[in-house]
Amino acid sequence: MLDSTPPGQLADLFASMIDLSMEEKLEILETTNVKTRIKRTAELLTRQIQVLKISQKLQSTVDSKLGKKQREFFLRQQLDAIKKELGESDDGEEDDVADLNNRIAEAKLPDEASKAAGRELRRLKRMHPSMAEYQVVRTYLEWLSELPWGKHSEDIMDIAKARQQLDDDHFGLEKVKTRILEYLAVRKLKQDLKGPILCLLGPPGVGKTSLGKSLATALGRTFHRISLGGVRDEAEIRGHRRTYIGALPGRIVQGLRRCGVNNPVILLDEIDKLGRDNRGDPSSALLEVLDPEQNSTFTDHYLNLPFDLSNVLFVATANDADTIPGPLYDRMEVIRIPGYTFDEKLHIAERHLLPKQIKAHGLEPEDIQIDREVLLKIAIGYTREAGVRSLEREIGAVCRAMAVEFADAKEKGTAFDGHVTVEKLEKILGPERFDDEVAERASVPGIASGLAWTASGAGGLLFIEATQMPGRGVLHLTGKLGDVIKESAQIGLTWVRANSHRLGLSPSSTANVLENLDVHIHLPAGATPKDGPSAGITIVTALVSLFTRKPVRPHTAMTGEITLRGNVLPVGGVKEKVLAAHRTGIKRIIMPFRNANDLADVPAYVKDEIEFVMAKTIDDVLAAAFEDGVAADAVPVVEGKDSPPEQKPEHTPETSTPPPQWCMKARL
Repeated sequence: MLDSTPPGQLADLFASMIDLSMEEKLEILETTNVKTRIKRTAELLTRQIQVLKISQKLQSTVDSKLGKKQREFFLRQQLDAIKKELGESDDGEEDDVADLNNRIAEAKLPDEASKAAGRELRRLKRMHPSMAEYQVVRTYLEWLSELPWGKHSEDIMDIAKARQQLDDDHFGLEKVKTRILEYLAVRKLKQDLKGPILCLLGPPGVGKTSLGKSLATALGRTFHRISLGGVRDEAEIRGHRRTYIGALPGRIVQGLRRCGVNNPVILLDEIDKLGRDNRGDPSSALLEVLDPEQNSTFTDHYLNLPFDLSNVLFVATANDADTIPGPLYDRMEVIRIPGYTFDEKLHIAERHLLPKQIKAHGLEPEDIQIDREVLLKIAIGYTREAGVRSLEREIGAVCRAMAVEFADAKEKGTAFDGHVTVEKLEKILGPERFDDEVAERASVPGIASGLAWTASGAGGLLFIEATQMPGRGVLHLTGKLGDVIKESAQIGLTWVRANSHRLGLSPSSTANVLENLDVHIHLPAGATPKDGPSAGITIVTALVSLFTRKPVRPHTAMTGEITLRGNVLPVGGVKEKVLAAHRTGIKRIIMPFRNANDLADVPAYVKDEIEFVMAKTIDDVLAAAFEDGVAADAVPVVEGKDSPPEQKPEHTPETSTPPPQWCMKARL
């Protein structure tokens, strides 16, 4: 058939069977000379045969030696070569790879990170952009190039300027300020000093988070805050491995990337509210981060390379130390921040809160005037907290009311009176919300005031009520109590029964003070869980007051653990309890003799307004709790006066007592 086909048609037939471009096919059709058409078709046919021979040879060689990925690489190389022949090369992709190479070179990576980056960069060059792993490798290289491996900010070595900055931003908090200035002074002498791991522990609203910002400003460093409240996934700290889709580094590495330096101030906010579930324990992942001896080689799962965190100044904040795991708590330098006294709140309101609220409500400082006694009345009568958040809200309410009056006066063209008096304050905020409950309850026998410490820092005063009724000598306990405080109540009642004759509660030593009587002890508020041993002496005082029909001295509170022998053992949280008692108007505090050293942390003006009775035995407590005393041999020890000769107790108390136990909210 081919022998009888005309040469021109034969050329057209072969041209239609081989792989030609549209331009080449049109060229053959446009050629009218048969000889020229056959010659051009033969050239194109020869080229096609050569391509097929080369492809067949390469395919046979590749199939025997190369794996799947290598075949793909070879095909990509062929595709790149074909694109270059066609003038369609990916110059943009080459520019991206070159840009990554330059950024990695400028990042000044350590040796190990530089080797890993070079290895991944070579892999990236061999990949086509359409491959799924291409973006994974590229994102990884971008993270390596953007992390501050060798970038750091210079610290402000002016200690006087740093002290002034801290004093301007916060009133009080001397311990924290002193620790920061110590670090700055040592850093000035020793440039390679590792950053400390500080934990600011205290109730809400005392300025822990804002103190971290002031610290960064005082040091001249970048500040970054990481909220840990409710975090349950370990990968939030250490990151995800690159094998997972959408993997990212942990929050620590992300924070360093945002800061752009390797020595920022990183605030780990609410570290006591970390959770745990089947995805791991974030608190365990923080052990390496917050250990100065280990964090120089911190390894994120995503980077899989050691990163030096020793220059980072970590500041953690927490409300409750009991929910922080022991190993993590041990790695931090804990600085306790107690609640503010009324005097401190007054200074904070004048210097910070009032100007802030005036500006926030569109007023000028000359438009409104709030006297000191009005601010103090807001703090005492309308708020009862350790911090100043509620105080700021109440001041904001006053400013809003004055803003309304100012706007009305401006519209009507009348004079505006911006002076806030006590009478105007009561019209704005209503009647006082807190009164002197201590004096009201102290006049009733069977009631004693104890001191409690809560995680929120609010309150601190806990009333213990006791009453008796006909019965068979049964002890009833109510108030959502824990096991430890129930045992303290049982110990207190046992001591009273054992010493009833000496206390004048029964005619003879063989008589039973509870004969035909039941005793009921209640701790309001009933919805608040309570536990701890330090209510022991308060329970005994309430029982003695009940049986003797003598009320406890007004404005008197107490704390301390009691033993069966009547010894008073030390308790924890003394400073917080004293400050809470001062806020509620307590004038006399009875506490264990061995807690006397804890009063060194209490502000001097607080100690001047409160009388402290240091008790070694329960007899000392009872002598100080009642106007004319109860036990004949009770001799109270008042701080600052000559102490009486020490009486040897029948049972020597333990040399150390563990801190009070904790149950949800109230710690006694």
